[in-house]
Parts: sequence; structure tokens; C-alpha cells
Amino acid sequence: MAQPSSTHAPIKLLVADVDGTLVAPDKTLTAATVSAVRQLAAAGIRFAVVSGRPPRGMTMLIDPLELGTPLAAFNGGLIVDADLNPVQQHVLPADLVAPIIEELRGHDLDVWLYRGQDWFVDDLDAPHVSRESQTVQFDPQLAASYDDLTDDVAKIVGVSDDPAAVKRAGESVRARYGHSISAAASQAYYVDVTHPEANKGAVVRYLADRYHIPLAQIATIGDMANDVLMFAHVGLSIAMGNASAEVKRAARCVTASNEEEGFAEAVHRFVLPAAAPSTPTDR
Repeated sequence: MAQPSSTHAPIKLLVADVDGTLVAPDKTLTAATVSAVRQLAAAGIRFAVVSGRPPRGMTMLIDPLELGTPLAAFNGGLIVDADLNPVQQHVLPADLVAPIIEELRGHDLDVWLYRGQDWFVDDLDAPHVSRESQTVQFDPQLAASYDDLTDDVAKIVGVSDDPAAVKRAGESVRARYGHSISAAASQAYYVDVTHPEANKGAVVRYLADRYHIPLAQIATIGDMANDVLMFAHVGLSIAMGNASAEVKRAARCVTASNEEEGFAEAVHRFVLPAAAPSTPTDR
């Protein structure tokens, strides 16, 4: 694994994916992770999270990590403050929602819909619904039809336990709708479809502008294909040990897996050594 060079610009912001990266496999924050985030603040490095989760699905991170930066939900489709007030939103074109749903179903994927703070499913017993409810700590709403839910859709999710089908569905949606959408796997069994500006690379650029931090002084860390866009152009990119070979190749450094405190290792091994002497940040 590479070690950051002291000749590079000092890191002033770390942006982290959540599932597979920041949290352990059981979706909890470990003591080592909490300690690492607080050490970032003490070193003057801001910390922010970006996730495919809805805003309410990240509230359990706010207090333990003392987050003061905006929360980027739906891969950037909705950015909210710590009180969940919207700061920025990108929604899918209403006329594309129904065709995208049919495209995903054509690959035998179940489909979920997210609008604002709400999560809709058409089958409460479908695969991964119960698991997702436990992860985000709230239940979906049952919708007999999505026909009247096409406005203000931040994210459409295709779900299947067949990773090949998920991959084919994502490729098909991208091929058909091109620059009108962004489609990427957030887990092996999920493909997320969002507005083209709702991607993790755009979130990094938003945070860079908000805090007046050059991209060269930003570090990013993640484990899935939808994290690769935030690896580009930043000063330090880190892949988790549980990431695929493709994601690891896209990153500058590789840390341990989220089963082995990979986030905390990355902070101590790569991020803190790349920080400039500084006073503690106000987040």
C-alpha cells in the first residue's frame, strides 16, 4: 500500500462512504472509528459523509461523530444539514421515472423509490427490505403503484440477489438514458439511479466549494463502484480492503477491510500523516 508523500498538499477534508467503509458489517460505528474521526477534528481536518442512504438513514452518525458538515444522501441527490433541512437537491426528470422502473423490472429487479425523506416499496416482503429497514432505522411506505410518485424522485433502486443481473440492469439504464441519469452499484445487490449531478464526485466538488478547499487537499475513502467518481482529482484516494479489484485500482492507497478497522487504519496511516499542523477544526 502506498504512503502519501510529504511533497503533496496537506489534507484538510476527508469524505467517506458509509456502508462498507465507515460502518462495520453489522452497520455499527466501532470505538476505533469514532476515535479516528475525533482525531481528524483535533488535527484540523474536516470530515463529511456521502451515502446512497436516505437522510434519516444517517442520523445515527451525527451525535457519535459530532458531525457539523452537510450530510450527502442518495449519493448526493439530497444534501441536508445536521437538522435534516435540505441544502441542495437533484431529482430525476419526472418523465423518466416510469421508464426507468420498467427497465429495471425487465431485468427481474425489485424496485424501490425515494422521494424527499420517504422510502417506497411495492412489496414489504421483497429481498433486502427488512435488512434495509434495520440499517436506516425506519420503515418504508407500501405503494400499490408508483404511477403517482414520479415527481421529486431523488433515487430509484433496483434490487436483486443476482449480482450479474444488477450489473446488466445498470449498464442497460446507462445505455438507454445516457447523460440524463447516473447509475452505479452501491452494493452488489443494489443499483442506484439518480440525477446525473447526484453522484459522489459532485458531492466532493460541492464540499470543496463550500469550504474553499482545493481538491488536492481532499481525501476520499470508499469501497464500491459508485465511490470511484470521488477518487478522481483529489489529493488522496483510499479504497477499503473489502473493495473489488477494480475499485482498488482506481485508488491511490488501499487500507484494511471494514471487518478489520480499515477506516481507522486509513485515518492513522494515510490521512493524519498528510495533514498540516493546524488548530482543531470547528467541523
